[in-house]
Amino acid sequence: MVRIPFAGLIGLTLEDLGEGTSLLSLDIRDDLFNPQHVVHGGALYALADTGMGAALYRLLQEDEYCATIEIKISYFKSVTSGTLTCKTAVIHKGKRVASLESEIWNEGRLVAKASGSFAIFVPSRKAENDVKPP
Repeated sequence: MVRIPFAGLIGLTLEDLGEGTSLLSLDIRDDLFNPQHVVHGGALYALADTGMGAALYRLLQEDEYCATIEIKISYFKSVTSGTLTCKTAVIHKGKRVASLESEIWNEGRLVAKASGSFAIFVPSRKAENDVKPP
């Protein structure tokens, strides 16, 4: 499986990784709430952003990396319990830019949808700690 260090910080789990798809989950905990006692929008955004990067990585060449250019997210329902699941698919992959979409579900309800663009590039230099997922 792909190692995503940030995912561990907030408890994201990579459930499935396909060719241009990913499925992530996040169990709701109190420390993910905002002051109104609903899941913070940033947690949903992190699901979408991480899911998009994971889905795209399987389509990259060995020397290529990707980075978020922009993501637009729409929030439909508040979340207070259960598990969030994020289903992501690459819609189009060009040589330098990819377009992706994520749906975030909570217990059978669509709670958010995101669309994003990611840059595809070969880094000019490799940092010592860079780890490319298998």
